[in-house]
Amino acid sequence: MPDVTAASPVSFAEFPAVTTAEWQARLARELKGRDPETLRWPLPDGFSLEPFYHREALAALGGPPAPLPHPVAPWLNVPSLNVPAGQDGRLQIEQAADALQRGADGMHFVCSDAATFDVAYLAERLPLASTFIGYTTTTDPAALLSRLVDAAPGTALRGFLRFAPGPVPEGAELADYRAGLRRCVRLAVGMPDFRTLAVNGAFFGNRGATATQQIAFSLNTAAALLAELPDAETTAAEVAAALHLHVAVMPGYFLEIAKLRALRRLWATLLHAFGLPAALNANLRIHAMTATWTQTTLDAHTNLLRHTTEAMSAVLGGADSLSVAPFDCLFADSNEFSARLARNLSVLLREEAGLGRVQDPAAGSYYLETLTDQLAREAWTLFQRTEEAGGLPQARAQILEEVKTVANETFRRIASGQQVVVGTNRFQNQHENFSFHPKKLLRSAEFDVTRAAYPTEVLRLATALHFERRDRKSKRAAVVLLGANTNQVILESFLQLLQEHERPELAASHPAGTMSLLYSSAEEATLMYATPEQFRRFARFIFQIPTEKQHFIPPALLSADLATMHEAVRVFGFQEMKVQGYTTEEVLARLQGRKLN
Repeated sequence: MPDVTAASPVSFAEFPAVTTAEWQARLARELKGRDPETLRWPLPDGFSLEPFYHREALAALGGPPAPLPHPVAPWLNVPSLNVPAGQDGRLQIEQAADALQRGADGMHFVCSDAATFDVAYLAERLPLASTFIGYTTTTDPAALLSRLVDAAPGTALRGFLRFAPGPVPEGAELADYRAGLRRCVRLAVGMPDFRTLAVNGAFFGNRGATATQQIAFSLNTAAALLAELPDAETTAAEVAAALHLHVAVMPGYFLEIAKLRALRRLWATLLHAFGLPAALNANLRIHAMTATWTQTTLDAHTNLLRHTTEAMSAVLGGADSLSVAPFDCLFADSNEFSARLARNLSVLLREEAGLGRVQDPAAGSYYLETLTDQLAREAWTLFQRTEEAGGLPQARAQILEEVKTVANETFRRIASGQQVVVGTNRFQNQHENFSFHPKKLLRSAEFDVTRAAYPTEVLRLATALHFERRDRKSKRAAVVLLGANTNQVILESFLQLLQEHERPELAASHPAGTMSLLYSSAEEATLMYATPEQFRRFARFIFQIPTEKQHFIPPALLSADLATMHEAVRVFGFQEMKVQGYTTEEVLARLQGRKLN
């Protein structure tokens, strides 16, 4: 006998209908003379949201839109595991086997060096025919897929293959990878549940792109693959069937729901433009992941809140699979506590909140249908403009510059406090005991310095390190790379701490195109700036990297004995950034909430 009685039909007939005019009148009364325009919400995408939407919103769309193609089954809970270079992945495969017994529906292996990944052990430990597994590789995706096929002969794999060739979106360097990607498509023939061509919208999202840009540039990437990969052996339909979308989901709850819905709507338009059958649209698979762009190292438990709204947006927007990052993944090694929290978030949303029981739950919403339509229109216009500029890869520089412009505006808004990052620029825990060592973190080449909160975070971490160095009377000196936007953070944050009458006339933060640095010793701290080339040459000198070694990514923290560091700063031409009327020590002390002795 069921322990829950059947729900009775819900009726709202007892509530009288309210017209738009009546809502507007009520709004005017509540505002008490203030302009209703103040309630409009401008988006970085270039349009504004209204304070409320009514049935006329659907009429403006030509009637209620048809529900979008949506996953028939609830989304798959697919945690990600990083396999570092030089490791064979056996540890991660064991972790995957354990996670699959404890709530995960699949696994995503992110391989730094796929050539060393032990696919034979993978096939031995996991049932590849029934387990959804994604693979990300930075080199030779065809070689990895060929090894997987050989390790499980006759097995139709499930999951996806994602090729992430360095700091460019997939498709941007298509000429170099065309043959390998075609081979991937051919190897996966007969595997309808394994997609081999990733459209990496997360590349743009995790660099600060707007929702409109993420949609548009994802479509540009897909268009490049659809235009260039078909040949005598590989048809356009086979390429389209192999495509799958990867998106990063941000904390903007309703906007992100609409973003995924707009992607599905425009996918049908893109396929139609290439003369492909509409049935392929229903096969589109979207893999969503919580964004790295919005993660923080300060007060890291706030990432749990961000990840919760991001996950909800993903599944309500129609994601087929979801990866939730551990809240401490920016600074901590893989650990059971944070991995379990991340894995169980999808379980809670599906089993307790029941979010997988309704297909396209946003359908018919005045607000979300309008927002979906606005995003789709804006994104399609941007997509067409980029295609007119040559598409990818020709328009790559233009695309990245547009994303950089938006990201810089985000940095500015965070610096000024207009955009709140809880725990970082508002409601900070001034007495936080870091669960990581700032020096070790800043020295790590793996530390993500592209995030929105990084300029604010690194300033606090560098400041803490400087006062620690001063208190210990260290014989060594250090240079911390603060980034291209941190002097703006310093100036705007410092101004917030001063009374109106004592605010000085400040010099420009630094010349355009330069990077902010902090020189720190026991005797002094100096805010400086240098060009990217000056900093690279400086870092090579400090680490004694020979010029013939082309690939070298310097860490954010460099240290040496005092004499060497002082001379290197002078020789490589670093310049002091001046906050008129205040020493660097005074600026840093105020920002840290300390008093100078």
